[in-house]
Amino acid sequence: MNSKLAKTLIYALWIPFLSGCQMGYLIKSAYNQISLLNQRVDINTAIEDKNIDENQKKKLALTLKVRDFAEKELGLNVKKNYSTFVKLDRPYVSYVVSAAPKWKLEPYLWSFPIVGKLPYKGYFSEHEASEEATLLKEKDLDVYVRGVSAYSTLGWFNDPLLSSMLSYKEHDLVNTIIHESVHATLFIKSEADFNERLATFIGNKGMELFYQALEGAESPTLALVKQENTDEELFSRFITEELNSLESWYEKLTDKDRNDENRNKKFDEIKLKFKNQIASKLQTDSWKKFSNSQLNNARLLVFKTYMKDLADFEELYLLKKNNIKDFIEESKKLEKVKDPSTKLKIRIKELQNST
Repeated sequence: MNSKLAKTLIYALWIPFLSGCQMGYLIKSAYNQISLLNQRVDINTAIEDKNIDENQKKKLALTLKVRDFAEKELGLNVKKNYSTFVKLDRPYVSYVVSAAPKWKLEPYLWSFPIVGKLPYKGYFSEHEASEEATLLKEKDLDVYVRGVSAYSTLGWFNDPLLSSMLSYKEHDLVNTIIHESVHATLFIKSEADFNERLATFIGNKGMELFYQALEGAESPTLALVKQENTDEELFSRFITEELNSLESWYEKLTDKDRNDENRNKKFDEIKLKFKNQIASKLQTDSWKKFSNSQLNNARLLVFKTYMKDLADFEELYLLKKNNIKDFIEESKKLEKVKDPSTKLKIRIKELQNST
């Protein structure tokens, strides 16, 4: 899986309005969130810390440049996010569980106050995430557990830069900060797929614009991120087609054909198609591990959440004459609509017809 997908998510923690079995989970999560926030130090203070190496200090300084760019040039709601730093004692800040039925490409959803339904549930403890995964497997669900290095509290708290994020390559750190700032700018309740795809797209475009402004049109870093973004567009088209095909395949299956052998064969066909038709076209290593990944519905749905139909956002961006601020303002108009992904397609056609 592409590293960016494994490293970021929305993870909102809310105590009010709780009842039932969610109470214990959210109180514990809120406690850990508050503990984390209490460890924050100003980034400029961290830059002077003798226990932080020079490479990490360089990324801390880069963070300040990115957050300023995201606010002034992209029009994102940065607030005081990423102006502080927290040093963790672990490689990931959180562990995320996703699940899905075995014979339907549909996410298992968890309901939360304020943010609505989400196709993942985060834990600060790897052990607790593993326990949740075990319970879900007992329900005969596909399960996928991954560690993440960054998350957004959607503007409700001032999110710190985490030491787990300093393991990123510099341009991935730039992408992540912009990605998470999108969530603090626009978040539609119970629409995780739309929210994450929008953040993925703006993270990619914003990263390009940042390096063009910082290093100029001949920047080697800019050339690299453009190659990675081209690869991501190629993978998005591929995985969109394969997810649609797999969804239709499940719908047509008879009861006698529903067995692990047939399903694993289908997953192998997807990976083989990628290896034979896509891998050789990639300019970077971003997605080359896909053909060796262990697929199930839960893992495929992570790709669906982050990568499906990214071409729609590209089309809207082009219709807005490559103006990222106008693109974001147009996206904000979808905040109150039902099914923003479908409405986006309709809006694109409207704009095309008006030109």
